[in-house]
Amino acid sequence: MTASRAGGRAAIVGAGIVGLSVAWFLQEEGFQVTVYDARGVAGGASAGNAGWICPAMVAPLPEPSVLRYGMASVLRPASPVRIPLAAVPATWRYLAAFAAHCTRRRWLAGVSSYAPLNALTLPSYDALAQAGVAATIQNSAMVAAFDTASQAAALRHELDAVAAAGQEFPVDQLTDGELHREQPLLATRARYGLRINGQRFLQPLEFMQALAASVTGRGGRLSTGAPVTRVTSRAGDGVRLQAARTSTDYDVCVLANGAWMNELAQPTGIRTPVLAGRGYSFAVRTPQPFARPLYLPRLRVACTPAPGGIRVAGTMEFRRAGDPPDQRQIRAIIRSARKYLPSIDWSTRTGAWVGPRPVTADGLPIIGRTRMPGVYAAGGHGMWGMTLGPATGRLLARFIATGRRPDAVAPFDPCR
Repeated sequence: MTASRAGGRAAIVGAGIVGLSVAWFLQEEGFQVTVYDARGVAGGASAGNAGWICPAMVAPLPEPSVLRYGMASVLRPASPVRIPLAAVPATWRYLAAFAAHCTRRRWLAGVSSYAPLNALTLPSYDALAQAGVAATIQNSAMVAAFDTASQAAALRHELDAVAAAGQEFPVDQLTDGELHREQPLLATRARYGLRINGQRFLQPLEFMQALAASVTGRGGRLSTGAPVTRVTSRAGDGVRLQAARTSTDYDVCVLANGAWMNELAQPTGIRTPVLAGRGYSFAVRTPQPFARPLYLPRLRVACTPAPGGIRVAGTMEFRRAGDPPDQRQIRAIIRSARKYLPSIDWSTRTGAWVGPRPVTADGLPIIGRTRMPGVYAAGGHGMWGMTLGPATGRLLARFIATGRRPDAVAPFDPCR
């Protein structure tokens, strides 16, 4: 399909950051939109994540050190990267493909592929804010803390690769004293830091509710509580959605249902499976406010300023999207983070959450047209959905409206 569909009727399956961003930018293109989600707004990975808008750190997950770390984690139930033995039979094909992509050459190619999408991250959030999406987004540096300067080498390597691909963000080295002035609650064991400038953060659920309110306030419809069970091409033109025993016709449909995308993807020709890389988070009170987000790379733990304290997020757990939370993962995050933040009363923990981040074997998202006429896909952003969601929505909406694929989404073809 190359003809423009601007002004048509669009269905978006998924009310997370990607799906609602697609809906919002399709409205900018003149579409009437209906967003479907069986769980509700931000019912997947979009409500309880760290809330970082951090294009400086966007890179594919498959990388040689991650492969080594993940293989070792099978025998460590509380590991930050967790592959339970019980999950291996159902995920071995995915894991084998993931391992095949854990090479330096492929990782660097993936970093380059992300660069044009990264460049649109902050301008896309600006577009939402300027149009009245009423949620607070704070400009901020991100501070990464280490015991020694040598421990920072891996993160510095990633930041340098992203910068070489075209991103501009100053990175400052922090001495012991500078680090503790930035993050006074850090333990004395942390003696070296990196300050990654020019990034942002938000409160994810607040933002998602504001984005949903903007979509519906501009005439969009939100349908929750009943899953979409089937998407088919309509004879002649358009698509037909089946949900709650009701069929509805649209001009186009976008699959943006995150870790559940596989359920509808196969008939559309999508060849890249999406797996649930589940992340955990919770809130905890702090004796004094955090001025800016803190990252503990060795623990893979992110701490974000939140009302009354911080939101602590971590873990990449490969299990089924709908499995119940594993409380061992929460305890493991606390046990490890306490070593760096000993003055926090961790018994004040509230709001424990687990969400299935949609990850792909090659570490690249799925953005574009499928082989089923009128059906598009947007998902598989892994840990970077909150960062890249609005940029994805902006580019895909333009693709749908004009029929011309933006160069920035070419590497993310759903049928690759």
